[in-house]
Amino acid sequence: MDIKILVASHKKAEMPEDSMYLPVHVGRALYPDKEFGYQSDAEGDNISIKNPYYCELTALYWAWKNLKADYVGLAHYRRHFSLKTVHRGGWNSVLTGKQAEILCRKHDIILPKKRNLYIETVYSHYDHTFFGEQFDRTRGIISRRCPEYLDAFDKKMKSRSEHLFNMFIMKKMLFDQYCEWMFPILEELEASYDLKSMEPFQARLIGRVSERLLDVWINKNQLKYKEVGYIYFGKNNMHKKIWGFLMAAIFHKRYKQSF
Repeated sequence: MDIKILVASHKKAEMPEDSMYLPVHVGRALYPDKEFGYQSDAEGDNISIKNPYYCELTALYWAWKNLKADYVGLAHYRRHFSLKTVHRGGWNSVLTGKQAEILCRKHDIILPKKRNLYIETVYSHYDHTFFGEQFDRTRGIISRRCPEYLDAFDKKMKSRSEHLFNMFIMKKMLFDQYCEWMFPILEELEASYDLKSMEPFQARLIGRVSERLLDVWINKNQLKYKEVGYIYFGKNNMHKKIWGFLMAAIFHKRYKQSF
């Protein structure tokens, strides 16, 4: 079983040693002089130049169009799947190829543990932290392109939990189907904005919206998934995250930076 988990990174970083992991230099087309020894997202059919808006999705697009594997997944240089239940740990806690193979034989899709919003819905939380209008536009696109997904989209917007980070592992066949559905929606959403005129943090909206589309696609197609833990490598500003969440939920103070 050939499993490849892309590790999206815009800089040189420590990577898992397991051969299952494929570090991908995202946004490489924008910085051709930078060389990290990673797979470039600017090779073959690609959208590398759109990385400021699509974030880690430029790695996904490259894999969709160019990578041959039985299973495809996505992680981040600071965030990896783990069978551990805690959110922090050492590199020896990162999911291994053998562990992934066992999981993939039993489940359609592997996802990180969902985030519970408790006092907010997916829509209200996004509207308070960013702009709900972005979801409104996305809904309009779905209603035109694939109205059979509207019910799943509306249910996700009203849900109080979500799978984030665009992290997953799934069969290449399912991965291709997901990309064939998602990218045309995002391309139409992109065309409806003047992203170049936005502040860089806000211009990442294509990547942010896409995080919520994964659940929509999974639920509509009634796919079975298995949740596993994930480990975050880096400074964990939990107090700032909680404060930002409460300020957004109570006082509608939108995010202006990542925490």
